[in-house]
Amino acid sequence: MTSDFYNLLGVSKAASEDELKKAYRKLAMQYHPDKNPGDKAAEKKFKEINEAYDVLKDPQKRAAYDRFGHQAFTQGGMGAAGGGAGAAGFDFSGSFSDIFEDLFGDFTGRRTGGASRGDAGGGARGNDIRYNLSITLEEAFKGKTQNITVTTSATCEACDGSGAEKGTKPETCGTCNGRGTVRAQQGFFTIERTCGTCKGTGKIIKTPCKPCAGSGRVRKDKTLSVTIPPGVEEGTRIRLSGEGEAGMRGGSAGDLYVFLSIKPHKLFSRDGANIYCSVPLKMTTAALGGHVEVPTIDGGRVKVTIPEGTQTGHQFRLRGKGMSVLRSAAFGDMYIEVQVETPRNLSKKQKELLKDFDSAGGKNTSPETEGFFAKVKEFWEDLKEP
Repeated sequence: MTSDFYNLLGVSKAASEDELKKAYRKLAMQYHPDKNPGDKAAEKKFKEINEAYDVLKDPQKRAAYDRFGHQAFTQGGMGAAGGGAGAAGFDFSGSFSDIFEDLFGDFTGRRTGGASRGDAGGGARGNDIRYNLSITLEEAFKGKTQNITVTTSATCEACDGSGAEKGTKPETCGTCNGRGTVRAQQGFFTIERTCGTCKGTGKIIKTPCKPCAGSGRVRKDKTLSVTIPPGVEEGTRIRLSGEGEAGMRGGSAGDLYVFLSIKPHKLFSRDGANIYCSVPLKMTTAALGGHVEVPTIDGGRVKVTIPEGTQTGHQFRLRGKGMSVLRSAAFGDMYIEVQVETPRNLSKKQKELLKDFDSAGGKNTSPETEGFFAKVKEFWEDLKEP
C-alpha cells in the first residue's frame, strides 16, 4: 500500500510550497543513491519521496490528491483531474530531473527552459564585436570624437527581428513545448539536452522571412560616434553598449568594444602621464651654456636654460607639461634629456682652434676624463708592484 504523500515528506496537509520544498530537499539529499550505494531500501524511499513531491508541488495535482487520494492517479480514477498517466505509467522521469533543478538551480542562478538560454523572448543574445582604432599622441592628450564604420549583424527591418515572414509569427515548438530542451531517460537518470527541432529557442518558424532567411538579422554597415576622453593610454577599451551584433530572432544586441592603440611619435615618448624628449645639444652650448626651445605636447613651445658644463644624459623637468591624466584635471611632467653632439666635418680652422684649446690645458675642464685615467694609472701601478 502506497504511503500518504504528506507523511512521506513529513509535513502537514496545510504545508506551504516553501515548506514542501524544504522537506523534499532534506529527504532527497538524505536518501540519494549516490549517498547510499547499493542500498535498495534507500533507493525505494528516494523514488517514493520524489513521487510525492512531484504531485504535491503541482497545485492541480495536489488538489486532486487531497480530494481523491491515490485513486486520482490510477487507471479508472480521476486521471483527467490530476493529469496523471496511471499507476503503471507514472511520469517519474520528470520528477527525478527536478532534483537537480530544485537542489542546485538556486546555487547556479539558472533554470531549465528556452528563456534561460537567451532572452525572455527566446532569442539568443548577439555577439560582442571588437574594433581597433589608432590615434596620435596629440589626440590621446586632447581627446576627440571620431566616427567609425563597422559591418555587423543588424535587426532585420522586414520582420522586425522575429525571423518570420511579415503577417506570420513564430510558433511554439511542438517537440519541447517551448522549453527549448528535451529530456531522455537513460537508466535511472534523466538527461536534459537542447531541443534539436528549435535549436533551443522554443520557437519554430514555418514561413521564414526572405531577406534574413529566418535569422531575424542581416549584415549591415553602420556609422557610430566614439568619444575618446583625454589621457587614454595604449590598450584602453571603450564600450558601446548594445552596438554589437543583433540577437537571433529578437534577442538583445551584444556590445561593441573599441580598442585604442597610440601611434609612435617622431619627437616624444610616453611613460604613463609623463612625456620624454631627447634633445641634441651643440658642444659649444653645452660647454658655454645658453638656451634651447623645445616643443610641448599641447602644441606650444618652452625655452629651456642650459647651464655651462652640461653633460650628455642630463635631464630637465618641466612640471605640468606632460600628458593629461584620464578622468582628471591633472597633467604629468615633461622631461628633456640632452645629448651633447660631437662636431663633425670640421674645417681646417676649426681643427686648429680645437688643438689650441686642448694644448692650452686648464684644471678640471674635463673632471670625469681626468678622474677615470687617474684610476687607470693607479691600477697599472698596482700591477707592477711585486
